[in-house]
Amino acid sequence: MKHGYILGILLLSVQLLFAQIEFRTAVSKSKLGLNQRLKIEFSVNKQGSDNFAPPNFTNFKIVGGPSQSVNQSWINGKVTYALSYVYILQPKNVGTFTIPAATVEYKGEVIASNTVEILVTNSVKLAEDPNDPLYLAQEGIHLVTEISNTKPFVGEGIYVVYKLFVSEDISVNDWRTTENPQYNGFWNQDINIGAIKARKGTYNGDNSYRYIVLKRAILIPQKSGELSIDPIKVDFIVGIPTGRGDFFGNPITRNINYATASPKRTIHVQNLPIEGKPLDFTGAVGDFSFEVTANRNVLKANETASIKVEVKGTGNLKLFEIPKIIAPSELEIYTPEHKENVTTALGGLRGRISDTYTVVPEYKGKYKIPAVSFSYFNVKEKKYATLKSTPIFIEVTEGKPLPSSVDTSVLASNKMQVALNGNDFKYIATSSVFEPVASKDFFKSTLFYLLLFLPFLAIPIGIFLGKKRADRVADVFGNKIRKADRLARKYLSKAKKELGNKEAFYIALEKALHNFLKAKLQIETSEISKDRITEILQEKQVEEEVVKEFIAVLNDCDFARYSPATEVEMQHEFDRAKQILVKLDKKI
Repeated sequence: MKHGYILGILLLSVQLLFAQIEFRTAVSKSKLGLNQRLKIEFSVNKQGSDNFAPPNFTNFKIVGGPSQSVNQSWINGKVTYALSYVYILQPKNVGTFTIPAATVEYKGEVIASNTVEILVTNSVKLAEDPNDPLYLAQEGIHLVTEISNTKPFVGEGIYVVYKLFVSEDISVNDWRTTENPQYNGFWNQDINIGAIKARKGTYNGDNSYRYIVLKRAILIPQKSGELSIDPIKVDFIVGIPTGRGDFFGNPITRNINYATASPKRTIHVQNLPIEGKPLDFTGAVGDFSFEVTANRNVLKANETASIKVEVKGTGNLKLFEIPKIIAPSELEIYTPEHKENVTTALGGLRGRISDTYTVVPEYKGKYKIPAVSFSYFNVKEKKYATLKSTPIFIEVTEGKPLPSSVDTSVLASNKMQVALNGNDFKYIATSSVFEPVASKDFFKSTLFYLLLFLPFLAIPIGIFLGKKRADRVADVFGNKIRKADRLARKYLSKAKKELGNKEAFYIALEKALHNFLKAKLQIETSEISKDRITEILQEKQVEEEVVKEFIAVLNDCDFARYSPATEVEMQHEFDRAKQILVKLDKKI
């Protein structure tokens, strides 16, 4: 009997000795299509693990989670424990990808999980199960790209409109754009869509749809050939009908996360024709008028006149140069003032651009500013057009006569002979004077002795600082509290930076709250329930109202990640949490 007890104790000791921490990564599938999703779970088998850090899901998009669960059991004297973090991922690209390791901290040591390799193939055909919420979302939500002209000329404006069509059977509770299109090869400008308003619409012949306009833009191609218009990508929270009703007969819906993208479109851009291209063509494409005007034609010397060169109409108004005027050299002309009055609408860029020159004459006379021509490509008639202004005449009634009209003999008689003398170059030095530079012996200076004895002063200071550091390192309990306090401040700061990013904000805020309690109460708050936290705070004589507010903030962090939240609500939650931590800091 005695030997049996000893054997049991030895077996138990061996079991405890070899029971090591395990941190594992598991996935629901290692091969999936581009339009499918997978579940990834990170689980650790030891209590006391803290500060979980997920890997960087570079090639995947998080569409659900993280959700956290704890499973603990006692069977036949054997204790099992598992803390799990679960994410739902959807791949972004086709290929073979490795999901890196996640990490947790256990007894001051960073533990890493195993990596997982995932093979992503092209999109696969999903089972058409009428009760599958994902299938219903795919059938009822469509992103459409509408383009006014798929074969424009270089410089011809087109518009693109992104519309979201939603079936009447389902509802979209929240949505956000995750990736805006890139218009490579186009000059582009967004058009304000104003307030979003749902309208009745038809999709593929089905008129039981509503639609909203997500984005509108004007595009002007800058080169010929095939140019791509990238898709817009959007995440949704979709309400799917369950087929059941509540007590009052209202249909019950189930919210799911869903993501989709508009199709990629190709534009075939035509080159402008070479035949008939004017020599003064600078790239203007559209329908324009052109004029050159002067605000006054008769003036005196040193008075000013303004000459305005203006192009108005519809087309690529911001993408070409206005013709320049050529004036006689006797007129002084300043750099023109450029003005644009252009509006953007679905019809393209519309308005006027102008250069205004300021002219200042000096000599009396009559001057001619020659006519100026402006050429553009007319997209309606598919040919070049040239507009020509009328010449402008400026008469200067008073002023000095032109230099060419002055008698040259008078000018010659007024010239003076230059006389030379011996003092013309007396400012040039012909000799130098050198003076000795005073120097000081460095080896007898105060700086020399200060640098000599500085190492001897540094030795006792270094010993003192080293002893202080050793004492601090030996204080394991104090270091743990200080580390938790730093983490609380770190995550609180991170939460402030993540305002507007709902999921990251609430995760950081929750970690800040837990690490604050860990620093103040010296407990692992992730291992105990909110009821136990309430008891401990009450034992510390914290007011009941403050405790309730703290638990309420913790609950909000749990639930807000899975429900819509605006940036204003997140700012309110952050301010509330900050006030609670200040109150607890004063009480504990």
